[in-house]
Amino acid sequence: MHETLALDGYDLKILAALQRDGRLTNQELAQRVNLSPSQCSRRRMALERADVIAGYRAVLDPVRLGYGLTVFINVMLNTHNRDNAARFATLAARIPNILEVHALTGEMDYLIKLLVRDLSQLSDLINGELLPHEAVQTVKTSIVLETVKQSHAVPVGA
Repeated sequence: MHETLALDGYDLKILAALQRDGRLTNQELAQRVNLSPSQCSRRRMALERADVIAGYRAVLDPVRLGYGLTVFINVMLNTHNRDNAARFATLAARIPNILEVHALTGEMDYLIKLLVRDLSQLSDLINGELLPHEAVQTVKTSIVLETVKQSHAVPVGA
């Protein structure tokens, strides 16, 4: 488990600004958080070294890339042991349409978030990959009608 770092107000301002725009130069970032560019650069590098900033990425629009459906799938495994969980994790890792897999408490074992182009591709994934897999017992699918809120931002200083 990772330990929580003691972050001051400047660190939190840097993190908030970089979450909004990861392409900020040190000069731009320094202006936004009221620090010198050199201080800002040192703090940013320290946050990167400590893995508080885990990386930078471009956020792509799935619809513009042809992915018309976002789907959540609840999966129940047929047996509950380490080997079966590992088999399921291997299955999930090899399907590029799967964006997230979360192990859950409660009735279902996993929650999957995936993107597909259409219902035909969803059917192929469910009937060709998930349901026939030896680790899987039950699959329950929910198709997203509308995304009301979506964020990758961690609530900094909340």
